[in-house]
Amino acid sequence: MTQSDSHPDDPGQRHGKPHSHAGLALLTLGALGVVYGDIGTSPLYAINEMFFGHALSSFTRTDVLGGISLVFWALTMVVAIKYVFFVLRADSDGEGGVFALYNLIADLPKSHPVLLGLLIIAAGLLYGDGIITPAISVISAVEGVRIVTHSLEPYIIPITIAILTGLFAIQKNGTHKVGRLFGPVMIVWFTAIGVIGTTAVIHTPGILAALNPLHAYAFLRNHSFVTTLLTLGSVMLVITGGEAMYADMGHFGRTPIRLGWYLVAYPALVANYFGQGAYLLSGHEILGGNIFFSMVPRLLLAPMVLLATLATIIASQALISGAFSLTMQAISLRLLPYLPIKHTHEEHEGQIYIPQINWALYVGAVLLVLIFQSSNKLASAYGLAVSGVMLVTTLGMIVIASRLWKWNRVYVYGLFIPFAMIDALFLLSNSLKFVEGGFIPLTIGLSIFGIIETWKWGRYHTIHTFNTYKTMTVREIVRLQQTTPLDLPRTMVFLTRKAITETTDTVPIQLQRYWERNAVLPQHLVMLNVDLLKVPHAKQRVRINNFTEGNDKNGTVTSITVQFGFMEDPDLEPLVRYFIRNKDIPSTHPPEQWVFKALHERVIPSAKASWLTRVRFAMYQFIHRNTEKADEYFGLGDDHQLTIDVCPVELS
Repeated sequence: MTQSDSHPDDPGQRHGKPHSHAGLALLTLGALGVVYGDIGTSPLYAINEMFFGHALSSFTRTDVLGGISLVFWALTMVVAIKYVFFVLRADSDGEGGVFALYNLIADLPKSHPVLLGLLIIAAGLLYGDGIITPAISVISAVEGVRIVTHSLEPYIIPITIAILTGLFAIQKNGTHKVGRLFGPVMIVWFTAIGVIGTTAVIHTPGILAALNPLHAYAFLRNHSFVTTLLTLGSVMLVITGGEAMYADMGHFGRTPIRLGWYLVAYPALVANYFGQGAYLLSGHEILGGNIFFSMVPRLLLAPMVLLATLATIIASQALISGAFSLTMQAISLRLLPYLPIKHTHEEHEGQIYIPQINWALYVGAVLLVLIFQSSNKLASAYGLAVSGVMLVTTLGMIVIASRLWKWNRVYVYGLFIPFAMIDALFLLSNSLKFVEGGFIPLTIGLSIFGIIETWKWGRYHTIHTFNTYKTMTVREIVRLQQTTPLDLPRTMVFLTRKAITETTDTVPIQLQRYWERNAVLPQHLVMLNVDLLKVPHAKQRVRINNFTEGNDKNGTVTSITVQFGFMEDPDLEPLVRYFIRNKDIPSTHPPEQWVFKALHERVIPSAKASWLTRVRFAMYQFIHRNTEKADEYFGLGDDHQLTIDVCPVELS
């Protein structure tokens, strides 16, 4: 038996860092366009919700100073310190996000099932965020037209839905062309909001007193517990989008994200929030109940509404793309079934389109716009998802810092427990919004958790059933092929569920069934396993085992293991073309004589199953019927002949 590895520059080898050769400036510009779109558009509605939403029926100068102080210190403590300095350290092979944290914790020697379950719920909350963010961001920008002219006010909802429809409709075409404009537009946006805010501060410099955290403390002390919680729920809107730093770390790296934050996003946001506080202190008229647009000079109002709309579209695009990436990671980690994935760019595997996710997000966003009708009302549904994700992330950081990094536990608890208390307080404050809309992201999160747990349950029992089948070994197949008088003049590839590296390993079920039905084997037999790793990028792409020497007349038996990380595209067609072109697999046949054999299971419930198991089985069967099969997910059947065997599987 001989073994070989793929050449390092084979087409199956994907670059772990697609932007690794770009300059730091370009990476920082890209981070501004993708990472900070959501948090960068929060000034459109966050302060409005604080002072004209559910929290305060009226407010004083002390309230304004205290509220802006709360905003500044929340932005500083949660985003500028916790995420930038600490959370960004927790990378999985350079990647970040909920599932990267899940992977790091899952690989620790001691199991943390509760925390892993919470991370799955957090992933579900991010899907909820992907529905709410486009709705609240776009409608908050379009609401600026009522200040330009009241005649357009009846058209705010139709315009919002039209923009959302266009946004989701273009996803299938890819966003790489539009993406080139993201960074420059967000530079203009951050510059504009920074200048507008600074101008207001210059006219009313007394707002700078809010830098003193004692004003935040005074606000919390002087108001009732309920009012304080409602206000903190509004403050939470200021930091929504901060979690994108961690989620998008693999695309840009720590340094560009940190530079983009400290050089552009953070100063501009602080200036604008202080500017809105200064405008409130000045006593100027609040036009249309909107502080942000009231600060804009009348001549620049229409261009500012247009710029805000572009910025919110960018923010929405980042959340939509994030939902696609999150889904692909979950599939690669075997937490979700295969879904049809379309790659929208030939060179960048991260640019993908998943129709089922796209249109589910679209329907959800449009329904929210129709139900809530305004950004202030939508704010009731916003915040709960992000606060939940941030709390779970902090809990995960405690485990990572103490178990993986081996930090002193006193230091770990002294550092992260205060952060966890802040996150918990924000989660508690947003829980008051549950009835008014907060139940929406929580319901989505729990639904995703139920889907993932049901899928894991079904796959575990299915694989266990397959493992009970007694199949032939590779040694027996080699002996049969060498001794059988007649071979089928074909190269046949059998997909297998596990890597085959030794002659004592068992062959795929469909291969044994093929022999039992036909009493003949293909001249060149290949067993192909795709290994989806729990790391972002595979370090070794392909391993080939030849169980018969040479390319003799009696035929050959070969096994191939192809590895993909959870941030990579598991597309087998380019690899197959590479194998054929470079003769890595012993074969004397042209490509049209290659046949792929896959197995589809037909799942049925056991007659002895309880009613609860049958309910769970029905859920699993529904998911199973509405998802892609492995051969479809791996891109097989387009260039080569594909045949399917159906095997019944009984679940008890």
